[in-house]
Amino acid sequence: MTDTLAGADAARLDAPIRAFLRAPHFATLASIGPDGWPRAVVVWYRLDADDRIVVNSRDGRRWPADLRRDGRVFVAVTDRDDGRRWVGVRGLVETVIDDQATAQADIAGLARRYHPREPAIVATDVARFRTETRVSFRIRPVAVHPHLD
Repeated sequence: MTDTLAGADAARLDAPIRAFLRAPHFATLASIGPDGWPRAVVVWYRLDADDRIVVNSRDGRRWPADLRRDGRVFVAVTDRDDGRRWVGVRGLVETVIDDQATAQADIAGLARRYHPREPAIVATDVARFRTETRVSFRIRPVAVHPHLD
């Protein structure tokens, strides 16, 4: 994994940014393909207490392979109700989680986060996820670009 910013400090998230990122908005994650071109995908995410962003995928997709190879990432989180409000996070993959118990718990938690009032959808999703090999990524923010005004 290329880590050109390995020595970069984690960006500090102030309270309004942290509150925004804690809401279940969708994120667009941009990775770098093997040909050097960016690749973008819409993902579920969560913000951990230490301000790390966690995303999860079925292993074998293109973007997880990108993150394994080159941990530089950009995550744009857009307000579900007002697309003019968003936060961009430039970051580095800090941890790749291949442990299936952890990765499965991560995706189940994300399903509950994004469908809190739909237990049948969560149950169906989680059952499908259990048939897949999952991987989680913990992303350390390096720079934050808020557009919340």
